[in-house]
Formats: sequence, structure tokens, C-alpha cells
Amino acid sequence: MYLSRVRVATEGLDRRKLLSLLHGDAYSNHQLLWRLFSDDPYRSFLFRQETEIEQLRLGAEPRGLPLFYVLSESRPVAVPGLLDAESKPFSPVLTTGDRLVFRLRANPTVTRKTETGRSVRHDVLMDAKTQCRQQGGDDPEDVRHRMEEAAIHWLADRSAKAGFTLESAPQVTAYRQHENKRKGAYIRFSSLDYEGVLKVTDLDLFNQTLRRGIGKSKAFGCGLMMVRRA
Repeated sequence: MYLSRVRVATEGLDRRKLLSLLHGDAYSNHQLLWRLFSDDPYRSFLFRQETEIEQLRLGAEPRGLPLFYVLSESRPVAVPGLLDAESKPFSPVLTTGDRLVFRLRANPTVTRKTETGRSVRHDVLMDAKTQCRQQGGDDPEDVRHRMEEAAIHWLADRSAKAGFTLESAPQVTAYRQHENKRKGAYIRFSSLDYEGVLKVTDLDLFNQTLRRGIGKSKAFGCGLMMVRRA
């Protein structure tokens, strides 16, 4: 596995693609990053989009453009004039019981059955908001608390099968609803950022989690868990 930091050379983009990039079009950005893996017939990478706010290398100034962190099975190949990739092997040496600071952008969803018995997937936060109001909770602070609580429970409920436990309630921020048009149809999903401290409980499962990601919408920049030692 390889972890890469990818920058975009804007001279390689036409106006339409540049606007899509700046507007955070997750599907277009996924297609753009796939050009780093032109020999791969299927998506074998996870990615997370950030903004250039950090010092990238000595003498390099942030440009306010998107920057991507990409975890992949094969080493990405830079696309001259378009994509620059700084890569390093990803093989963390971990043990059961390790405490790690993590960052995760996820698409938390819950499945509910309709009156006809059909299963429909819902945004966890919007579902919690609906449930709260149906139960008579109209106070904005109560609704906000229920939404945040539902988001935390979503991650906590998946932690055992993912090989870790949460040391405390993580921070949840940057909730965003996305809408992308693909082949004439609209794709809608939401994303939420988690940040906190976890403890590794099952090393094999946790290593799988790092490589495979968590939750839905991985092709749209969700699921990649980034970790460092606490």
C-alpha cells in the first residue's frame, strides 16, 4: 500500500474541470485521481480532499486549491502538467492496545423500512432530526444534540467490527450534503468529519479497516481513516 499527497497543476485543466475541482465535485475529482492509476481497471484507492493550508515543502506556498491524500494498492504515477504525487509506502507498525489520534470523513447512513416493507437508506443526521421532531423535540439545541449523538453512535456501532474502540466521544464537524450529476441522474450523499482518539482492539481487523475504509461513498472521498500516535 502507498499513502500519497497529490497536488493539482491547474494548467492541465480546462475551465469546466477547474470549476468542478474548486466546487468540490466528488465524482469528477475521483475520475481525476483515477488518472494516477491508468493501468488499474477498477478503483483500488481511497482518498480525502483537503485544502492547501499547510507548508508542503520548503519554498512552496499554499495556493488555496484542493489537495488530496490517497491510499492505494499500487504506487500512483504522476501525470505531467496535471497531477503531482508524493508517495511513501504505507505499512504502519501497530500492536493491540495502541492509542491513535484519527481523522475520518465518512458518509453515515441508516436503513429504515417504509410502510411497504422496502428498505431505504437515510442520512443519519437527517434521520435523527426527523425522529426528534416526530417525538415532539422542537428546540434547536435538542435537535442539534440528537443529530450529533446519532453521528457518534454510528461510528461507535461499527468500531468493534473495525478493530477499535473509541476512547471518548469524537468531535464531529464539517457536515455537508453533496449533489453530483452522473449520466443524467443525480447522486446525493452527505459527509461528516470525525476527529478523536481510538484504541486498537483487533490488529487484523484494524489493518483491514485502514486499507478498505469505513462506510459508504468511498468513491466520493469518504471512508479513509488517517491516524497518528496519540
